[in-house]
Amino acid sequence: MYSGGQGIYLYYLSREFQRLGHDVHVLVGPPYPHIAEGIHVHKINNLNFFEAGKKFLPAGNPFKIFTPLNLYEFIATRLWMFPEMFSFGIRAYRTLKSLSSKFKFDIIHDNQTLAYGILLMKALKLPVIATVHHPLTIDRRSDISEAKGFKEKLRRIMFYPFFMQHIVTKRMDRIISVSHNSARETGNVFKIPENKMKVVYNGVDTTVFRKREEIKKQPNSLIVCANTRDRNKGIRYLLEALLLLKEKVTLTIVDAKPPDNDYAPGLVKQYGLEHMVQFTGRLTHEEVAIQYAASEIAITPSVYEGFGLPAAEAMACGVPVIVTTAGALPEIIKPGETGILVPLKNPHALASAISRLLNDEPLRRRMGDAARDHIERNFTWEKAAKAILKIYEEVL
Repeated sequence: MYSGGQGIYLYYLSREFQRLGHDVHVLVGPPYPHIAEGIHVHKINNLNFFEAGKKFLPAGNPFKIFTPLNLYEFIATRLWMFPEMFSFGIRAYRTLKSLSSKFKFDIIHDNQTLAYGILLMKALKLPVIATVHHPLTIDRRSDISEAKGFKEKLRRIMFYPFFMQHIVTKRMDRIISVSHNSARETGNVFKIPENKMKVVYNGVDTTVFRKREEIKKQPNSLIVCANTRDRNKGIRYLLEALLLLKEKVTLTIVDAKPPDNDYAPGLVKQYGLEHMVQFTGRLTHEEVAIQYAASEIAITPSVYEGFGLPAAEAMACGVPVIVTTAGALPEIIKPGETGILVPLKNPHALASAISRLLNDEPLRRRMGDAARDHIERNFTWEKAAKAILKIYEEVL
């Protein structure tokens, strides 16, 4: 599920809807996420100009470029823009319009593309709702703040769509947010009235993310699971905290290695932390859960989180967490019971919390036990799916 949190969200919700007796179709673009068996998958293709980088023409037949959407994507990516949300929306609308002659759909649920094509779907006389995990304005602000030089700042500004998501979000029949913080941010940015917004927390797969008593903890071991290229994940502040620690620790970062990832490994080298930090590369959920089980502390040093799945998944594994006050994280943990809450962008606070937990094994055990119980009672995908189905029924 290398599409990030949105890929995980799609996988588990569609799976739970199917288990509850519903017929589910999903329209997905590259990178194609893993989808549970029995669900109808319709792949929306593109020439992947964004990932192709500086390659001038697509591989194979170069004349593929001469269609309106392909040509638009080609030009937009050369201007540092990310056009795939717009083009996916148009292609998805065309696909859905064709499918509507074969299948009687009841409702359309957009997983935060918020593209003009999603708006066109309303012409099919079906209700359209959208999940907004968090507004992209937050990502843009964070990226620009860390960009170096005018050219890099301009690239970050051009990357994000300016008006499309504002226009589309206002016209959805309902907006689902994955936390109260995300709902507030979404309402403020897109000017959505409260009566059109619902909060449904994400879930955790507690059959995969669970305690594994047979796995021995590695002494003084820390773990962070994140797309560390995303500046919102705050990896820089955690690495700076390691420089302040008196304890000898090891940090496992569950994320891609170079050359697919240059930002965090570059910081590790810059700070001289190669002897303390290792990157796992991409892992399956089962492998991530095993990494959690072998770690004494899980850390989410984010600058913003619309929900915070890695923190919730670590808690489901019975691992105490250290998280920042960013976004929805204070809603996910119980400060002082399942983990420690620290100010964001504060390496000294992170270092202090790490030292406190490393030097108090009984506290780690108590917090880990409480964390597992907290997730089991409050954050399951079945619970999330049932809550969203109620929203569907209300809209219908």
